[in-house]
Amino acid sequence: MINNLRHIQDFIRHLLSATTNASLYGMEHPQVGRTSLQAFASISTALENSQGFSLMVVENEMVIDSQPQESNMFLDRLTRILKSRGIGAIKVLAGITKKEVDDLIFGLARQKTDESLVIGSSDHLRLGRVEVRLRDGSEDTSIIESAAGQVQLPDMPQKELERFMEIYESFKQNKKIKITGIFDVVSGFVKIFRQEGTPLLAMAALRDTDEYTFTHSTNVCILNLAQAMALGIEGQLLNDIGMAAMLHDIGKLFIPEEIITKTGKLTPEEFNIIQQHPVKGAYHLLETPGVPRLAIIAAYEHHLKFNLTGYPKVSGNWQQNLCSHMTMISDFFDALRTRRSYREPFELQQIAGMMQDMMGTELHPALTKNFLRIISGLNNSSANSASSPSAA
Repeated sequence: MINNLRHIQDFIRHLLSATTNASLYGMEHPQVGRTSLQAFASISTALENSQGFSLMVVENEMVIDSQPQESNMFLDRLTRILKSRGIGAIKVLAGITKKEVDDLIFGLARQKTDESLVIGSSDHLRLGRVEVRLRDGSEDTSIIESAAGQVQLPDMPQKELERFMEIYESFKQNKKIKITGIFDVVSGFVKIFRQEGTPLLAMAALRDTDEYTFTHSTNVCILNLAQAMALGIEGQLLNDIGMAAMLHDIGKLFIPEEIITKTGKLTPEEFNIIQQHPVKGAYHLLETPGVPRLAIIAAYEHHLKFNLTGYPKVSGNWQQNLCSHMTMISDFFDALRTRRSYREPFELQQIAGMMQDMMGTELHPALTKNFLRIISGLNNSSANSASSPSAA
């Protein structure tokens, strides 16, 4: 995958060079011919051992074959061009011809005001938009509650539950993480989800026990995996997103327990201590061998908020990772739907309304829509199951 990604990135670089030259000098210019040949050679190499690959724009980030990419000048520029042309996704299939590549260059190089030159799909090049649609295809993000008013899910596999609890207790005692054990737990969740065929039906029960930090971590992991699988993310990246969720709150284990479990309102001094847990967690994970890079990033960023008004304080041009946005969404949802010593859980409809209000400010808008679609599907599935006659 690494070598193939390099060839795809080479294609993007040559594509942008050809597009720039075509916009300045026209398609007949020799420099356009040279760079378009380079683009075609790169894309042909990328497709030698593959049936195709996809490019997708999620907000301002480029996703290649379901893997979010680090920001760089080429990907950022292609993202801007595609967004300006109303293109959210490109699917490249094996067998693409030089003419199809040239047509793409010509379409991207055209003036945005020239509506007569519309970029169209072809046999091996499919262009489209990325839209998160909920329920029957509408953009409505509201959730229909079941008769019980809560999401009803099957039980979490006891094996995974007990194993993570053992890892968690061990960490509390000696402050060392058993990374391989946590990886096995996440892999077990992923395996179960795949066996069920959909993250909606395979999501384990969101637990509600006295050990909040432990329970919350497993819940956020399950919710993150459901988000990622709904976006088509697979492979190692999927496991890393689950690992990041499991470890996102590890910094709270360095915070005095009396503050974590306090039933009343925190004092300003106590809240300041709480706000230190992302940094403490990230530093600890950074020093732990074998921890995925995503886990360190998510631990640090999961309270930043979409508009960077959270904590810790960062520069105004800080670029958050998509995994951190997913974790933020899962974290917020589970914190409200879990019973606490000082309050009852919020109803699903209340949480959905709050999340809708926060889209684009505190929460990533496109990912929040995706999350609400998942929860809506779960809730509708639960309601249907409740109304269906039991099997004999």
